[in-house]
Amino acid sequence: MTLLLTSFAPWKAHQTTNSSDDLVMLLRDRRCLPARTRLLRHLPVHFQLAPGQVISALYQHRPSTVVCCGMAETRSLLNLERYGHGHRDRHETPIDLATLTAGLQWTQISHDAGDFVCNALYYQLLGHVQKHDLNIQCLFVHVPPLNEYNREPIMRDCGTVLSRLQARSSASQLTAA
Repeated sequence: MTLLLTSFAPWKAHQTTNSSDDLVMLLRDRRCLPARTRLLRHLPVHFQLAPGQVISALYQHRPSTVVCCGMAETRSLLNLERYGHGHRDRHETPIDLATLTAGLQWTQISHDAGDFVCNALYYQLLGHVQKHDLNIQCLFVHVPPLNEYNREPIMRDCGTVLSRLQARSSASQLTAA
């Protein structure tokens, strides 16, 4: 399995970092990322540029799984997003989110990826993968602001989610062979 893991750059004047990138770097520094993980960090908070960069990376790295991470300032838990919403429709991840979140205390399933760049990225990514019938599983994870209280448990939960995705991808590749 090759995993493409993305994070955003800060976008507001009061932010010195983005919690999505902070979490990705924490996982990397602690060696909690699956083998064959490719990082695409500091995506621009831009409705066209962010999706364009991720979709381009699909063809460059040929991942079996893409996990896009974004910051959600008003949330307190890690949120696995079920849908990316468009003007009149939505795209749903085919990943079984209940299995990914089972037993995790700092992670929940969300049905609302918001109405900003995170949602636009997810919607366009899921749509592109479906339209072109790519064998890639996609997930968007919203990361709350990290602090001394939640940093370790959120990092552990995210590491578990990535491990479960890796196991799921490996199992599906075995059944396809």
